[in-house]
Amino acid sequence: QVQLVESGGGLVQAGGSLRLSCAASGRTFSSYAMGWFRQAPGKEREFVAAISRGGGRIYYADSVKGRFTISRDNAKNTVYLQMNSLKPEDTAVYYCAARFTVVPGTIEREYDNWGQGTQVTVSS
Repeated sequence: QVQLVESGGGLVQAGGSLRLSCAASGRTFSSYAMGWFRQAPGKEREFVAAISRGGGRIYYADSVKGRFTISRDNAKNTVYLQMNSLKPEDTAVYYCAARFTVVPGTIEREYDNWGQGTQVTVSS
């Protein structure tokens, strides 16, 4: 098990940027593939980005490709989501998730460790 704590959310104008962080507890962070998901009001949680445990394999949802960048620092037990050119439709609670395997997943049920979420609000 790994405990996850997200931070970095907030209110930003359209076109702005935010960087989310997800700090993981435990000494085996590098054994986990990591993902970011989001849930907008009235909608189901959806995949945003994922990264393999070594960082060599990365996936993005089409809706964020070219605007968001996922990265990780295994020495700091942290995964990041750099969000640029934000749009009002990016407004959601963003969740960090961990999966004890090499390959990152894009489906919610593939992850068994979740953070509490951080709110991102993009105003128009």
